[in-house]
Amino acid sequence: MTVPTLDEATNLDKTAIAEFLVLEARYADEHDYPAWESLWDDTALYWVPRDPSKAIDQQMSYIADNRARIHSRIAQLSTGARYAQEPQSKLRRQLSNFEYNGVSEGLIEVAANFSVFEYRDELTIWAGRYEYGLVLRDGNLRIQRKVVNLINAAGPIPTLAFLI
Repeated sequence: MTVPTLDEATNLDKTAIAEFLVLEARYADEHDYPAWESLWDDTALYWVPRDPSKAIDQQMSYIADNRARIHSRIAQLSTGARYAQEPQSKLRRQLSNFEYNGVSEGLIEVAANFSVFEYRDELTIWAGRYEYGLVLRDGNLRIQRKVVNLINAAGPIPTLAFLI
């Protein structure tokens, strides 16, 4: 499957955006780390906050990765030597309730509810809301920001050893 492009003349092709986000989810589910990483912009932020109401610099976060840290995370996952992912979790996620919030400061703002079904010895269900900031680079969508707001973020969570 090819990465959908966005027609710069239309500026906001909702179908192409949804297809791009579904593709990103599939790459994560199938542990296709090089393909998943290729979707990210060089100025990326991948953030899983403990408290979505606080700024990133005002709290401890489950994940707060810039582009270099995303690359490092992918390199670690790709070794096959991460105990927390041996064997790898079987994953399937569902995205729904897409909201297209327009373009702000060059970012295409999109949000979606999600559920991730993780199976590794037992079934764990993760749920929450993704908030994306997407950019166009040479006609291709790239993820500049992905914020993962887990509904149970303030409470105890199991090991988060995969791409949420």
